[in-house]
Amino acid sequence: MSVNQRRPIISGNWKMNQNHFEAIQLVQKLAYLISKDDHEAVDVTLHPPFTDLRSVQTLIDADQLRMILGAQHCHFEDKGAFTGEVSPAFLGKLNVKYVIVGHSERREIFGESDELVSKKIQAIIKNSMTPIICCGETLAEREAGGTMEKVLGQIRSALGGLKASQIENLVIAYEPIWAIGTGATATAEDAQEVCAAIRSEIAKLHNKGVADLVRIQYGGSVKAGNIAELMAKPDIDGALVGGASLDADEFARIVQFRMHGG
Repeated sequence: MSVNQRRPIISGNWKMNQNHFEAIQLVQKLAYLISKDDHEAVDVTLHPPFTDLRSVQTLIDADQLRMILGAQHCHFEDKGAFTGEVSPAFLGKLNVKYVIVGHSERREIFGESDELVSKKIQAIIKNSMTPIICCGETLAEREAGGTMEKVLGQIRSALGGLKASQIENLVIAYEPIWAIGTGATATAEDAQEVCAAIRSEIAKLHNKGVADLVRIQYGGSVKAGNIAELMAKPDIDGALVGGASLDADEFARIVQFRMHGG
């Protein structure tokens, strides 16, 4: 597991799955499966679709659950003529604490640029929420030896203009695009190599003290069977979990990685 003050963070990204009835059922199952001791050791964030946020927030508040509400993305403006977009200010009012930004699906399918991702990061921070900043390479980039160039370029763009005090509270998710939803997973050694490079890049941009506080997740076909090996690496502080987070039993086992070798 990680060193220093970095507390593990496991995030469930439900993507465009689960209507609000299904979301309530899933949260209730997770509340039963994830114990107080688990929450003492790990931060657990849930990122349902926008239509589910109010239902999940109400359940978390009413039952005093320790799971943390997150969103999947947002706009960079607080309000305006942006039909279909969601304001970061509105998310803040719903007690959303974490917002995923720059996910590969947003970049690849919806054309979000590094510049746009940077603007969203600043908007999220301005509204007192924490960005989970995604970065990662395609299979073609990896095979061409361009992993570090792609990932570290995304990091430099994402962190540009941020103060050290803002950066040290961030979460960064390394998610190789070729591993998302494919069943393929970077080896723990490969994931560690990239996560360590991300931390080293942050140290170059600011200093080692700041870099040591940033939490870095791995994302890409994470499951109960590989989470302990990933979390054993010194620069991997958590996981951004996709499909496996829709199965309450599987996601709970991921959160409980300490019990099976982590």
